[in-house]
Amino acid sequence: MAIHTFKAEVSQLLHLIIHSLYSHREIFLRELISNASDALDKLKYLTLTDSRFKDLPFEPRIDVLFDEKKSKTLTVFDTGIGMNEEDLIQNLGMIASSGTRNFVEKMTGDVRKDTNLIGQFGVGFYSVFMVSEKVEVISLKAGEDKAFKWISDGKGDFEVKDVDRDSNGTTVICYLTEDGKEYANRWQIESVAKKYSNHIPFPIYLHFEEKHLDGEGEKKKERREQTVEQINAASAFWKRPKSELSEEDYTEFYKTLTHDQEPPLYYLHTHAEGALEYSTLFYIPRKAPPDMFQVDYQSGVKLYVKRVFITDDDRELMPTYMRFIRGIIDSEDLPLNVSREVLQKNRIIENIRNSSVKKILGELADLTEKGDEKYEQFYEQYRIPLKEGLYQDFSNRDKLMKLVRFKSTTVEGYTSFAEYLDRKQDDQNVIYYITGTNEDNVRRSPLLEVYREKGIEVLIMDDEIDEIVVPAIGLYKGTELRSVNRSDATEDIIKEGNDERNEQVQPLLMRIKEVLGERVKDVRMSERLTDSPSCIVADGSDPTIQMQHLMKLMGQESEENFRPILEINPGHLIIKKMDSVEDSELFEDIAWLLLEQAMFIEGAPPKDITAFTRRLNSIMAKAL
Repeated sequence: MAIHTFKAEVSQLLHLIIHSLYSHREIFLRELISNASDALDKLKYLTLTDSRFKDLPFEPRIDVLFDEKKSKTLTVFDTGIGMNEEDLIQNLGMIASSGTRNFVEKMTGDVRKDTNLIGQFGVGFYSVFMVSEKVEVISLKAGEDKAFKWISDGKGDFEVKDVDRDSNGTTVICYLTEDGKEYANRWQIESVAKKYSNHIPFPIYLHFEEKHLDGEGEKKKERREQTVEQINAASAFWKRPKSELSEEDYTEFYKTLTHDQEPPLYYLHTHAEGALEYSTLFYIPRKAPPDMFQVDYQSGVKLYVKRVFITDDDRELMPTYMRFIRGIIDSEDLPLNVSREVLQKNRIIENIRNSSVKKILGELADLTEKGDEKYEQFYEQYRIPLKEGLYQDFSNRDKLMKLVRFKSTTVEGYTSFAEYLDRKQDDQNVIYYITGTNEDNVRRSPLLEVYREKGIEVLIMDDEIDEIVVPAIGLYKGTELRSVNRSDATEDIIKEGNDERNEQVQPLLMRIKEVLGERVKDVRMSERLTDSPSCIVADGSDPTIQMQHLMKLMGQESEENFRPILEINPGHLIIKKMDSVEDSELFEDIAWLLLEQAMFIEGAPPKDITAFTRRLNSIMAKAL
């Protein structure tokens, strides 16, 4: 026998689960049954693909037993792959600290929502301590001859010792607390199992004692008989005809599959026959998965072959931009012993994935055409990964272009490229857009002044990814997408510049450029400003300030290298008076403030805050 101490992260996790989620204790049974099902899946796969296990007797089942009289125990027994001593220590004694940290960070204080996290972060076993004062796990790993028992009260230590067990599998014995004793009850167990585990693909048997009365009248005698009853449907849900299934059935299966207690936003169930035969069942969660923007996100699609579970950790099953999809792919054509390396290059998987992506995009397009509010809900949650698809999935770009939406300077809410073209002015041959990181700031940008004056709509793109994706698209149905953040944006709006005024202002432009030096690429008279004294734009070949910011986040380049073009408005009072300023120090302060305020508006604070403050204070003092 060996005594071990829980890793600090596990102790922290146990405390959180026991004390924060205690009022939703029934999920412990959901998690135990789910773990048992996973163990059966793993062994079923090995018996079909590994010669070492092909002769192993395998009767997949999960049994639930309880003692409501004496010891008040609840036991979950499976005939799955089992665990050896190392597995018990690794699986039940420690958990990656990052997993615990993510679990804690996602907790909201809402018990219903936080309970869902237990399943999502794979820490479900520890929920047994919400109802148990002690837990024993007895397990024999398939193919091995030595069994082990894991024992703990969940308070800091656990012990592992050798025991005897006749067959492979795992038994979890929960010694229930006073409050947990309500689960040593047939009706409670059956209710919880049907609620959460009805679609587990293996039979779940409940053992209970049934009362019978024999004889007649006063001679009747009570007889108790042990009964075993199957309490779940135990069928591959996704293989059933859609005509047999209700929306409630789909919702309950989704909850079992994802541990999400919210109903899905949308689902799509298909059976394909022909050159390839397969079934798919895909769900779009109502809320974005918590790891959607993490590099190590967990794939949400499980792969089955002929109803045999293969993997739930293969990102080849869906393109990266559809990483929010949850569901099942079940192929009749793949070999059971298909490896991960083979999956990455497999033509069958590629065809199923391509067909599934087109189907999902088609369903989303139908929602937009119907004006279904579900699409608005979808877009609020998943617009960024959808935009990633524009950059990643060239074959479906036209479909994605119809799905993406943007804010606008002239209409409320989101609008599409197609709707923009319907509204554009007759002589307008360009779709104009502006990028930034804050919608309110973007709407007030000086860059929009000439477009507002001429009644030209500009699309507002305030997601960081817009700066990468939209320039890569270039065209929509032959119409150029043009950024107003660039120096050449007004070419089609202002047909002829004011050459005489430009010539008059050249000496001032030269003076300002001499002051700013290498901090700017050029200083020019602006044709786009009507109210503001200055603005910055990027040259046609240079990255914008937003792109520079993204590059800095990715560690590629610093915003300090950004050299904008400074445009000044010769009609503004500041610029008119500036030409007559003889005080060189005052002129320099004004020139720098013209640049720095324009940089501020575009989301780039001054490089030297101290110098900026000094200049501002100096000018205020002279103005008083």
